[in-house]
Amino acid sequence: MACMKLGSKSEVFHLDGHTWTCSSGLLSDVIVEVGEWSFHLHKFPLLSRSGVLESLIGEFSGETEKKCVLQLHDMPGGVKAFLLIAKFCYGVKMDLTALNVVSLRCAAEYLRMSEEYGEGNLTILTDNFLNEVFGSWTDSIRALETCEEVLPHAEELHIVSRCINSLAMKACADPSLFSWPMPGRADVQSPGGTVLWNGIRVTAKSRSLTDDWWFEDVSFLRLPVYKRLILAVGMKGIKPESIAGSIIHYAKKHLPLLGRQSSFKNGNHVPTGSTISTPSDADQSKLLEEIVELLPDQKCVTPTKFLLRLLRTSMVLHTNPACRENLEKRIGAQLDQAALEDLLIPNIGYSAETLYDIDCVQRILDHFMLLNNDTIDSNCIVDEGQLIEGSHPLTPMTMVANLVDGYLAEVAPDVNLKLPKFQSLAAGIPDYARPLDDGIYRAIDIYLKAHPWLVDSEREQICRLMNCQKLSLEASTHAAQNERLPLRVIVQVLFFEQLRLRTSIAGWFFVSDNLENSQNLSGNLALTRNNGHDQAGNSHDQIVAVDDMRERVSDLEKECLSMKQEIDKLVKTKGSWNIFSKRFPFRLMTKSSDLKAKASSKSLNNSKESPSSTAPLMKEGNQHNRSGSLHENFNS
Repeated sequence: MACMKLGSKSEVFHLDGHTWTCSSGLLSDVIVEVGEWSFHLHKFPLLSRSGVLESLIGEFSGETEKKCVLQLHDMPGGVKAFLLIAKFCYGVKMDLTALNVVSLRCAAEYLRMSEEYGEGNLTILTDNFLNEVFGSWTDSIRALETCEEVLPHAEELHIVSRCINSLAMKACADPSLFSWPMPGRADVQSPGGTVLWNGIRVTAKSRSLTDDWWFEDVSFLRLPVYKRLILAVGMKGIKPESIAGSIIHYAKKHLPLLGRQSSFKNGNHVPTGSTISTPSDADQSKLLEEIVELLPDQKCVTPTKFLLRLLRTSMVLHTNPACRENLEKRIGAQLDQAALEDLLIPNIGYSAETLYDIDCVQRILDHFMLLNNDTIDSNCIVDEGQLIEGSHPLTPMTMVANLVDGYLAEVAPDVNLKLPKFQSLAAGIPDYARPLDDGIYRAIDIYLKAHPWLVDSEREQICRLMNCQKLSLEASTHAAQNERLPLRVIVQVLFFEQLRLRTSIAGWFFVSDNLENSQNLSGNLALTRNNGHDQAGNSHDQIVAVDDMRERVSDLEKECLSMKQEIDKLVKTKGSWNIFSKRFPFRLMTKSSDLKAKASSKSLNNSKESPSSTAPLMKEGNQHNRSGSLHENFNS
């Protein structure tokens, strides 16, 4: 820390209770009162350095019998500052440091200790030393902290603004370019006893500085001064991420309730030993509102996790509605970066119906949709294969859809959650945003399990939130056996599974026909050119391809047969087959399915296989007819 030595005489001031006396060998002829303290001094050393003291002493010059008593109760810096000024007037040794220079400069201005009352007076000395202080980060921080003790006087002399500009310039600059040491709040000595400069050993190896190197030092400032520093740093052009990081650090230090929520959530206790006293809830509420206003407006600069913690704390502290609305809009703008656990905001108050604040999440989602509806291409659909393989990057809308589906699954067990609220939140996500509907199906299933009293119309109403055609194979298998779903939904799931199966089989037949034709064409060309050896090889490849095709079709046939057995079992558990067939009558095979079956048989006959090998495929053709009949009856 910078220090300037003043005076050369030894200490001549002594304290007796609340009275300071000067043992110079002469009787005191003036008493200066500062608050509850009194100084028994001499007139000449004082009036020779101060214009104010000269004027006050001059008022007593005509009254010889009256004791000269001067009252300086408005003295900047109080008794500590006046003691240093008295030592300066008497020429006693004293140290001028970053911790006392501000109060001495304000006191010197108050007492008019200019060059007019002696060369090298206290005003010019403190001004010169302040210029030296502003060259050091640590000394500037210390000086700025002491400005709060004499704030009106320091503001008048522009000391506060000079400190802030000095700190802002250093925070925005790259310390490594100027070989600035790492700042610190306490000097440390090296093992070899090397003196540190500004908190770092000169002989030690330089440490790389990160963008947050100044966060801790400025977090000790009081909010009004800290706000001015942040605004000055922003005007200097620092990155918004650094500003947000400093504000987060400041909030965690000065909002105990914010840190307490995080520690309770993680199962830990609040850290003890903090030097900052715990403020009241009213003070924390005002501080939180100020911090929210300080946050950068740029999107994705402030982490969503921190914004959600601020929102939760603001509800506990009952901040003004504008503050909560501001936070909800900020969170909505970057909802795709939120985590599910942070979105589970508990309801505050005894009148709350549900465990979690679903209305708040609804407002956040509405704001996200308002900002992103115009920028999302509704034609951008991700198929199941791409999603499973992870080859398609998730869009913000898809990420929010997954987040909302997970949130609905978490809140669905709440028996007090009304169906309209569940539907409103689920319907806030457009259909194209969900590549798969497994998430919303899981939430619906949990809700139906927690609300068994729902009537059939309500069950069908909530099931309309999902698209059975977009369920994965695993979800479809589960839904087909789910007794909580309405019968119409179960049949719809089974229909789309059979439709998918029929499409797959038709696709394999198409591939088989093309493969056979291409191989025959290549075999004929090879025969006209050269050898019969190549023709035999092509025929062998053709046989292998058809065998492989036959094996896959057989697997699909088994799967289709299994699904039919499940339908029979389901109908027997829910009612008789007559009731089921009355609602969904199975018709005879359609002409189109007959044509497909004949085409399939013809393609296999062309492969020159035995009749026994074509039996499974003919059986599969009959299965096609059943699925086509089911499709026709579902539409009717």
